[in-house]
Amino acid sequence: METLLNDFSPGLFAMQTLILLVLIFILVKFAWKPILNSLNDREEGIQNALDAAEKAKLEMQNLQADNQKLLKEARAEREEMLKEARDMKNKMIEDAKTEASESAAKLIAQAQAAIESEKKAAMAELKSHVAGLSLDIAEKVVRTELSNKNKQLELVESMLGEKILN
Repeated sequence: METLLNDFSPGLFAMQTLILLVLIFILVKFAWKPILNSLNDREEGIQNALDAAEKAKLEMQNLQADNQKLLKEARAEREEMLKEARDMKNKMIEDAKTEASESAAKLIAQAQAAIESEKKAAMAELKSHVAGLSLDIAEKVVRTELSNKNKQLELVESMLGEKILN
């Protein structure tokens, strides 16, 4: 330290101080402002990027909320469509059952009517056939009964007796 004090020159010190002050002035004038401006620009850029990131985050949250809402609506719509389809299916099945029942009832009624008609026709044919057979039998019986004269007179008297009684 003593050597420093021994070698101290006030002129040199003043020159170096003057050079330092000029250098600081030049730095402040030409370098300090651009450096500060650059730092301010960078700070603003970082702040803008953070703001943009925050905006993007909010927009993403809004989009997610909208997506959730749309998804819920789509699910509700899908459930509604499925319910309508099930209801339509059940209605179609019920309509088909009703139509089949009505058709079966009509067919049964037609079959019963046809059976009744066939039954009446068969009965009429049977009556006709029985009547024809009865006439044939009666004719044969009457021939055998009327072949004898005494039997003819008895038959006439009995018929007359029955007519009078009635």
